[in-house]
Amino acid sequence: MSLLFPAILFSQTSGKVIKISDGDTITVLLKGNKQKKLRLADVDCPENGQAFGKNAKQFTSSQVFGKTIKFTETSTDRYGRSIAKVYYDQDKYLSKELIKAGMGWWYFSYSKDDSLGRLQEKAQQKKMGLWQDVHAIAPWEYRKTKREQSKKKKMEASKIQVKMKKDV
Repeated sequence: MSLLFPAILFSQTSGKVIKISDGDTITVLLKGNKQKKLRLADVDCPENGQAFGKNAKQFTSSQVFGKTIKFTETSTDRYGRSIAKVYYDQDKYLSKELIKAGMGWWYFSYSKDDSLGRLQEKAQQKKMGLWQDVHAIAPWEYRKTKREQSKKKKMEASKIQVKMKKDV
């Protein structure tokens, strides 16, 4: 374990947070005025159009906006964003703070950190943040429903066009 620690330190990058897209996506300004969009690892926050989406964005903003943070990239997502573990105020882990405050779900499908699941359970028990809503919907379910609705609308629109062509 101690052999890995120095490698983690050296792979950390720092940057100033200049934009908060939503609860789990930030943009940092790196050396040389280069911007980098980061998707937070281990957490999935409500979408902007979803209940508590604005609250999650505000929470993230209150924690890191304008601050110099350190981050470790773990991978990239299908949109090309860097997935990163973001640390601020000495040793605070942003994803952990979001889950603890009830502003995001532990993204168990992509995270091996069980301690975050336990933090989520505590937030649920205390009805913190989004857990006040008995009908809270996980963001991945919300996105899936939106995709299905969009697909259904497109199919209905194409059926109407086919019918209109037949009637002409």
